[in-house]
Amino acid sequence: MDATYTALANFAQTGGLLYFMAIFAGVVLYACWPSNGERFNEASQIPLREDD
Repeated sequence: MDATYTALANFAQTGGLLYFMAIFAGVVLYACWPSNGERFNEASQIPLREDD
């Protein structure tokens, strides 16, 4: 029983780490993708706009 729990815990930790790394890499790629630059530049100017 103890070996099964340890193996399952190790698998869950490794799987969670790989899942987190994949999501993180996807977010970084999305943020750094050249075609998204204009969208982020426009969004960065929103707080500075003066709406009448």
